[in-house]
Amino acid sequence: MPELPEVETIRRGLAPLVEGRRLERLEIADPRWCAPLAPDELRAAVEGRRVERLDRRGKWLVFDLEDEVALICHLRMTGTLLYDPDPAEPYQRVRFALSGGHELRFCDPRRFGTGELALGATARAAFFAERLGPEPLDPAFDGAALRALARGRRAPVKAFLLDQRRIAGVGNIYADEALFRARVHPLRAAGALSRAQCDALALGVREALEAGLAAGGATIDDFRRPDGVYGAFQHEFLVHTRAGEACPRCGAEIVKLVVAGRGTYVCERCQPRPRRVRRRPSASRAGRSGRP
Repeated sequence: MPELPEVETIRRGLAPLVEGRRLERLEIADPRWCAPLAPDELRAAVEGRRVERLDRRGKWLVFDLEDEVALICHLRMTGTLLYDPDPAEPYQRVRFALSGGHELRFCDPRRFGTGELALGATARAAFFAERLGPEPLDPAFDGAALRALARGRRAPVKAFLLDQRRIAGVGNIYADEALFRARVHPLRAAGALSRAQCDALALGVREALEAGLAAGGATIDDFRRPDGVYGAFQHEFLVHTRAGEACPRCGAEIVKLVVAGRGTYVCERCQPRPRRVRRRPSASRAGRSGRP
């Protein structure tokens, strides 16, 4: 699934091309893209409006149109937005016809991507308030902020990082890379992180996301920039997808675990497993072992 760096890469590539243009027509070939809203209702709300700003919140791409109308798109697992692509590009679900004769095509082989509508600034803010936590690239996101978010959370820190209601935009790739940078094991309980670990993890999240942005995102399956070019961050992974290889820091073997239902890559020398709480023997067991 495209994560924050991939969606921000798309935003940065498209913004100078679409801002100021009018969305003249929205052709929805797959009604599932905007369900439960009917395609005709969505078209009536957005067609003819100028794109005032192309924004991003977490993994969502937001077309802020005239009169506080927002068209909110999520790429999900395999969606991508291509600018003036080959008309024969496969898996086309939606066509954005822009003034000046240009267009965007939303292509999505698995058809999980969505388009939603928010009318007014209050509705836009409420949409994201229900779904997303703070932006991890915001200067206010530091170790203290992360520690406050994690306080009392018993879930593994990897699951905590993947929960968009806690932190917006971090997915499987960047969680692995951030935890490695911070030397934190993905199975450690989020609420058990020390102050120093929270500081290291907040920095690790920022560094991983910024590295992904600098490389134009990561392409493992389907991600492409609006011009059709693939991302390059997959060539710079420190641990993600590198099971069986040597850790770039200490040389130990990188292993693959399953955490929060996701394939997770870790160097268990650099990221020591949390100690398990030892159970005290029951009275019956103590008696059988000859203990008083």
